[in-house]
Amino acid sequence: MAADHETVRQVLAMVPQQRPFRFIDDILEMDGEHIVGAYRFRDDEYFYRGHFPDRPITPGVILIETMAQTGVVAFGIYLLMIRGVSLEQIGRMVTLFAMVDECEFHAIVNPGERVIIKAEKVYLRRGNLKTRTRMEKENGEFICSGTLTGRGVDAHET
Repeated sequence: MAADHETVRQVLAMVPQQRPFRFIDDILEMDGEHIVGAYRFRDDEYFYRGHFPDRPITPGVILIETMAQTGVVAFGIYLLMIRGVSLEQIGRMVTLFAMVDECEFHAIVNPGERVIIKAEKVYLRRGNLKTRTRMEKENGEFICSGTLTGRGVDAHET
């Protein structure tokens, strides 16, 4: 069953990353098997000043983080919600991004560009969420992809 607007609002509110390190603006689709999110890289992002001063482009590690915030963090929050975990318990959790595998980059993301992140669940077991995640531009141009894994843990235990 697809998530309604209220559920999307709740999930976005529970994503722990905040500006200037939050790279998810919206969730366009979400159900028990996949999520589609979006983010627009603003012209004033802090990392563009040094990467690179005369030709700013979005660093690959930021693209991976963007995929993780949608494909592991937000998706993981939703999957816990639909499994009946309380919002209070989810709110105490942080997602520790554990692994990226088979990451490939094919395009540059410039300041001002909006990206679409699509993730499909591989598994969720014992608190570990593994997804196949892909990023593309609004026109469908492939940017990057990878298999991402993260684990939700109680923030008070980290």
